[in-house]
Amino acid sequence: MAGGGTTIEYTPTWVVGGVCSVIVVISLTVERLLHKLGKLLKKKNQRNLYEALQKIKEELMLLGFISLLLTVCQGFISKICIPKKLAKTWLPCRENQRTKLHPIHGIKKDDLEFLSNPSFHFHPRVGRHLLAVESGEYYCKKQGKVPLLSETALHHLHIFIFVLAVSHVTFCGLTVIFGGAKIRQWRKWEESIIEELQASENPVLERKLTNVREHDFVKNRFLGVGKRHTIIGWMQAFCKQFFVSVNKADYTTLRHGFVMNHCRTNPKFNFHNYVTRAFEADFKKVVGISWHLWVIVIIFLLANVQDLHAYFWISFVPLILLICVGTKLQHILTQLAQDVAEKHMAVEGDLVVKPSDDHFWLHKPKLVLTLIHIILFQNSFELAVFFWILVQYGFHSCIMGSVEYIIPRLVIGVFVQVLCSYSILPLYAIVVQMGSKFKKAIFKENIQEGLIHWAKKARKNIERRNRLDGNLSR
Repeated sequence: MAGGGTTIEYTPTWVVGGVCSVIVVISLTVERLLHKLGKLLKKKNQRNLYEALQKIKEELMLLGFISLLLTVCQGFISKICIPKKLAKTWLPCRENQRTKLHPIHGIKKDDLEFLSNPSFHFHPRVGRHLLAVESGEYYCKKQGKVPLLSETALHHLHIFIFVLAVSHVTFCGLTVIFGGAKIRQWRKWEESIIEELQASENPVLERKLTNVREHDFVKNRFLGVGKRHTIIGWMQAFCKQFFVSVNKADYTTLRHGFVMNHCRTNPKFNFHNYVTRAFEADFKKVVGISWHLWVIVIIFLLANVQDLHAYFWISFVPLILLICVGTKLQHILTQLAQDVAEKHMAVEGDLVVKPSDDHFWLHKPKLVLTLIHIILFQNSFELAVFFWILVQYGFHSCIMGSVEYIIPRLVIGVFVQVLCSYSILPLYAIVVQMGSKFKKAIFKENIQEGLIHWAKKARKNIERRNRLDGNLSR
């Protein structure tokens, strides 16, 4: 039995029914709200956001199943006994910081040992009281051991999983909301470009001479040739990520480079809508919790050993990764400016940069998204741990650490969230388009579906033709 209270057998039915009703109403309300939100997204043809919502539901269902599995197995887990010496290794808090009261029911340790004496079981009232004491602990105590994980610890683990799920979904949502708001500010630049193209009689044939090194995009980033200028370029890229990550000259130049390399015949292509759709498609991948992220969670839980202040040092990991990603994305823009400035002094028409996968780590633009995914999850995990400890054990708990370690953790967590949401993620959304390939988001949803259907049909026809040729050859 898990706790020292009245069982369902002696609990008023109106209490049981009332509590169950509240839980059911809250659950159904959340489910209906998510369903309504999904219908709204489908109605507005926000297919990528709808799929992201489905991904969130899957993650919540997975975490719910983990919590349910812990509940069902808690009796079995609490009766797995280990030696006392082994149970005192790798503790988050020192043994002398343990409370004098039993952590579950406020029963003193001496009283618990007295109640655990087998000779004390003959009195019926004592027997009932003993059942209220944690059964797993008593079961292992008879063997001179302790439970692998007490039922109280399992309950706290349930709460941690719930807080982790809520935190991850909340912070991912905030990231996309703020990032989307930043990207929407670029719409006015797109509209002004299209208006200029429409004002021209023949924008494709119109030509002008552009001094490359006087162009705003190049002038702000090209520092000359040589090792010294390369180092300065990296330093400049490092600083730029903390300020205006993308200005109008950057947007206009990257847009023109994308259009001239991927859809030259359509200069009025709405690049902003494409970036928005690609950004929403990437969001589906960010909200998921893949297996390697669960490995990170396990490693962090293992590292939380007394006096190591692991959570303090771990909070620097997403900060360092984010700064590296932001610096790299800014440096890609510097490389684009460097390439065109080294090859040309003047060009006919507008400045055209050359998108290439070679500018990205390992020639893989997707690697940047993977790192952003890790950053967001790790940061939400760090903040979730703080809120969990605060709610479950209090601000002055030994597992929380001292104030000089807590405040920097919170400041770093908030800084990473704001910088990633309002600077790095919008920067990624446009710079990642400077890869060698374009995404399927370049097509509208109905065209995407048509192309996918055509590809499947073509693949089936090829397979059918190969089977017929094989039969004829026999």
